[in-house]
Amino acid sequence: MRCVKRTPFAKWPCPIARTVDLLGDWWTPLVLREAYYGVRRFDEMQRTLQIGRSVLTERLNRLVQEGLFERVLYQTRPDRYEYVLTDKGRDFYPVVLAMAAWGDRWLNGNQGRPILLHHTDCGQETEAKVVCVACGEALVHGSVRASIGPGYPARLRRQAEKLDRFS
Repeated sequence: MRCVKRTPFAKWPCPIARTVDLLGDWWTPLVLREAYYGVRRFDEMQRTLQIGRSVLTERLNRLVQEGLFERVLYQTRPDRYEYVLTDKGRDFYPVVLAMAAWGDRWLNGNQGRPILLHHTDCGQETEAKVVCVACGEALVHGSVRASIGPGYPARLRRQAEKLDRFS
C-alpha cells in the first residue's frame, strides 16, 4: 500500500491551515461533537462513534496534548479517565455548529434536518450564523476583506502585500 505524505500546515501564517492541521481529519470533529453532546468517557465515545480503540486513543491524546480536552481521573484500579472540554475545546463549538448548518443546507436533500438545535436561553429552534461582532450583520462571501495582521510573519509580509487579496 502506498502512503500519501501529508503536508504539515501547523506553521503556515493562516488560521484556517493551522486549524485544519490540528482538527481536519475525519474523526476529530466527530470526537468533539460527542463531547459537546456530553459524552466524556472513552468506552461511550467508542460505542457511539463505532471507532477503533487505537484511532480514538490517538485522537483523544492529540486533543489533550493540544489543550482541547483535559483528562480527569474518575476511577482507580484500573485507572479510568473522563475527557473534559477545556475553554479551548468549547471555543471550537461554533465551528461545528457552522459545519452542521452547511451540511443541513447542502447535504440533506429534502429530508429535513436530522438533528434540531434549541437555544436554551430563548427556547427557540436555531442554527449557526456567523455575524460581524461590530454590527451584527451576517458575514457572507463578498462582504469581508482580508488584510495582513500583526501575527503575519515579517519574513513573508512583503511577498503577501503584493497579492491582490491583501490590498
